[in-house]
Amino acid sequence: MNHSVLSKFLLHIGDSQLVLSQRLAEWCGHAPELEIDIALANIGLDLLGQARNFLTLAGQYDEAQRDEDQLAYFRTEREFLNLLLCEQPNGDFAQTIVRQWLMDHYHLHLFTALAQSSLPELSALAVKSLKEVKYHIRFSTSWMERLSLSTDEAHQRVQGGLNNLWRFTAELFELNADEKALVAQGVIPDFSNEKEQWNQTIADELKRFELNVAVNGAYRRGAKQGLHTEHLGYLLAEMQCIQRTYPGMTW
Repeated sequence: MNHSVLSKFLLHIGDSQLVLSQRLAEWCGHAPELEIDIALANIGLDLLGQARNFLTLAGQYDEAQRDEDQLAYFRTEREFLNLLLCEQPNGDFAQTIVRQWLMDHYHLHLFTALAQSSLPELSALAVKSLKEVKYHIRFSTSWMERLSLSTDEAHQRVQGGLNNLWRFTAELFELNADEKALVAQGVIPDFSNEKEQWNQTIADELKRFELNVAVNGAYRRGAKQGLHTEHLGYLLAEMQCIQRTYPGMTW
């Protein structure tokens, strides 16, 4: 088993959870209602916990043996491997819900598949994460339904968020050439079934919500090459500023 390839695969998951958690944290104190504010904060904390677990495991297979803090705070934008979808700005509440809903369904299929991994530590993390994802998906789906099937303005905002974000979904479940060796070893699945199931679930739900897929521009990829949108650099600058200013500082 190639430890470097496995480490990068784990970083891809950990980075995605970390960046999405940071985005949800931006809603703290600004959500439409107190209940929503608390819910988004709790989901963000769940994602942060998942990020810590995956970054810690990635560090164990990392050539430099970096820990979770070193991986989170001392890598550059080009070294982050998170999904482009996660780094997109919150926009309004509707767009945040659309992004979370797309990611929640992705997480459901991702962790269900990884629970069957031949690597015990990875399987255990996936099983643990699934318990949280099931709550997340109930929250985001309930708000997708409420917003899309209520007023014209709410429906238009959800549709607008979907239009903005859909082009970043193409790289979900994609594996690069190096990762396919891990498939042969049973460490990870090839995700072809998961991608198909995700597409079908999303299509069925969008029909129920009376929403349509529309791509504004070409599909975007680049996560695993460290090729990101302009938004990630600003997010990392804020997230990393304390450790960059005072390296090694602890509470």
